[in-house]
Amino acid sequence: MEMSLIFFSQLNMCESKENAFFKLTHGSGKEETSTEAKIRVSPEEAVKWAESFDKLLSHRDGVDAFTRFLKTEFSEENIEFWIACEDFKKCKEPQQIILKSKAIYEKFIQNDAPKEVNLDFHTKEVIAKSITQPTLHSFDAAQSRVYQLMEHDSYKRFLKSEIYLHLIEGRPQRPTNLRRRSRSFTYNEFQDVKSDVAIWL
Repeated sequence: MEMSLIFFSQLNMCESKENAFFKLTHGSGKEETSTEAKIRVSPEEAVKWAESFDKLLSHRDGVDAFTRFLKTEFSEENIEFWIACEDFKKCKEPQQIILKSKAIYEKFIQNDAPKEVNLDFHTKEVIAKSITQPTLHSFDAAQSRVYQLMEHDSYKRFLKSEIYLHLIEGRPQRPTNLRRRSRSFTYNEFQDVKSDVAIWL
């Protein structure tokens, strides 16, 4: 007896409710990569982003460009957390506040979270205690901390990055290669390497 198998690529029965929720609110990774290449902003507008970090975050294309830059540094969890907090503050229904706060906590705050942000122990403890009865201000301290980290660190590097310089010069965006460099050798490179155990450590 022959059996036919049908695969539903969009359906994942094992996926948690929180993951499904975030896909609904923030889209899937495939959608994100397609929007990355569609950053359309005038050089004059892009120049304004250098005035302040707030100016950058107040512009949708600014957030998109900054997110694209953070992905090249493998630290996009910071801006994703900031965006999630901004979205969370718009909640009006108590049930919505509970569900979203739990999803944010599990995705960004708890130890070994899939996109854990860099927070001190005290801030994490305060959030962990408040999550049982969350309010719209439950993540304020953490969001402020992550904001400061981005403003004083990533934002300064973003202003010197190729992604930003291309925008202010009006050049088209090039696809960003997010692959980590391999540590393997090519044959020619390996010929010049002496047999030494230390190179593998």
